[in-house]
Amino acid sequence: MSITEIVTVQLWQPVPGGSGTYIRELASALAARGDITLSGVRARTPVTADPRGLPTAMGLHSSALPREVLYESWGRLRLPRVPGPRPDVIHAATWAIPPRSAPLVVTVHDLAFQRSPEHFTSRGVAFFERALSITRRESDVIVVPSEATRDDVAAAGIATDRITVIPHGVSAVPVSDEDVAAFRARHGLHRPYVMWCGAIEPRKNLGILLDAFAVLVGETDLDLVLAGPDGWGGAAEDLRRRRARLPADRIRVLGVLSWQDLHTAYAGARVFVFPSLWEGFGMPVLEAHAHGVPVVTSRETSMAEVVGDGAILVDPLDADDVATAIATAAGAQHGRLAAAAAANATLYSWERCAEQHVAAYHAAVERGRR
Repeated sequence: MSITEIVTVQLWQPVPGGSGTYIRELASALAARGDITLSGVRARTPVTADPRGLPTAMGLHSSALPREVLYESWGRLRLPRVPGPRPDVIHAATWAIPPRSAPLVVTVHDLAFQRSPEHFTSRGVAFFERALSITRRESDVIVVPSEATRDDVAAAGIATDRITVIPHGVSAVPVSDEDVAAFRARHGLHRPYVMWCGAIEPRKNLGILLDAFAVLVGETDLDLVLAGPDGWGGAAEDLRRRRARLPADRIRVLGVLSWQDLHTAYAGARVFVFPSLWEGFGMPVLEAHAHGVPVVTSRETSMAEVVGDGAILVDPLDADDVATAIATAAGAQHGRLAAAAAANATLYSWERCAEQHVAAYHAAVERGRR
């Protein structure tokens, strides 16, 4: 396989999110293998633009169209074809799906727009529905990160023999004790803390975490640290209301952190709590595990698929259950859970993820020949 072209447009979004991490880390692991040639597709971008962490060996081909126009043109007109030499495989790593000028692999991270359409604009839902139809019609292989997403994609009418589950990898960014101490001092974190991160949106279920923390705040010395961008759907306003009921010096809302600071925050946490109602994968739980941090997360979700013995699973709608689990993970069970968390993270490497993607690319080529 000489050229695999990955659609990397997501990396130039204002907040690339977990999909951006997936593209960047997968591309780096694929490039390190040395057995395939990688190219990347981006929207119209200055030649001197930041390559957003993509490997230097990966050639980047820019479309003549700006991002929003390119998305609309691909979705409605199925034009233009990907720039650059004709690839052996095209990998649409998000819902930005170019026309099928070679065997096509599409990664479906989740079907959030079908589960909770009220959290999206009508224009956004229409865009995602078109992309799902294109995936159903044109893709040779659909990659999903979890069994939960596979079930959703199958329910959306895509045959299971075209779907392959490839969990994401995780990498522990090196963090020293001095880094943690400096981070704590910079943010006034003088006590042990419970951490959460993500976009502040309804499905993240952040309100339950604040209710659980309200149960704990008078009984423990734990603080609460929240990291991530404002979201939508009234969740940010709900956070402000609930936060007003808590002691101001026990909660820190840090906003968007740099990649290094995010991992420093993980490394300094006593417990990481992620009570999301559902996720396509839930990468933050593995990022916390990579730093040996115990996790409290929601049972019967994609997160429950990957946390192994390094987590306590809870009913995400029961604040008392969440509070009890946090106290347990921070207290008597902390050592056991921390060791299990670190061991679990070693099972999820980007190298293994890349190996499975190469198999998916070959499968797409074979299907394309039929």
